[in-house]
Amino acid sequence: MDGDVENRVECYSGFEYPERPLAVIWQGERLEVDEILESKRTPKGKTFRVTVKNGLVFVLEYDQHADRWSIIPG
Repeated sequence: MDGDVENRVECYSGFEYPERPLAVIWQGERLEVDEILESKRTPKGKTFRVTVKNGLVFVLEYDQHADRWSIIPG
């Protein structure tokens, strides 16, 4: 979280949550996912490395036990 701005991930959930990320809310701006560069399952949950429409790259880590996303730029 950055001040009063909530960073979060919007994702598609079909058979399971999260199936794939659709957008990242980063510093008050909604950035649509352009491409999923990598997707993997970890003991905690799923991790995605994505590019968004403005060219930024994010690593999105979902901790299924805490039901919480971590959004890591770069």
